Amino acid sequence: MSATADHAEERTNPAARLGFQPGQVVQEIGYDDDVDQELREAIEGVIESDLVDEDYDDVADAVVLWFRDDDGDLTDALVDAGTYIEEGGAILLLTPKTGRSGYVEPSDISEAATTAGLTAAKSVSVGKDWSGSRLATPKAAKSRR
Repeated sequence: MSATADHAEERTNPAARLGFQPGQVVQEIGYDDDVDQELREAIEGVIESDLVDEDYDDVADAVVLWFRDDDGDLTDALVDAGTYIEEGGAILLLTPKTGRSGYVEPSDISEAATTAGLTAAKSVSVGKDWSGSRLATPKAAKSRR
């Protein structure tokens, strides 16, 4: 694939835009009937394997965390998700968009990420019903400075 094609894919494929790369082990937490199947398939296509589930007992390169307002405490969920990833890994926090059932306020995401010791990047649309926030662990945040 040419460099131009790679850049075009990054613009059109939300999984590539979010920084997923071939060969990564990506753990999925919070899966339910309402998740965006197209996004899941796009991530699996980029990493060239299936997502591993919550029962995976090794460290992952990244975590996809589907979270809805009624799923409990977001800070706790982020802290727990952080225990599953390599130092310097990322958590992709996926929450329902404004007006959808389970919507989480951006201020709640920012506060929970800060409390959990994560650095939040800008929120992006990743599907019809979901927004994503890429959250970096402290080592990943430091390496970008």
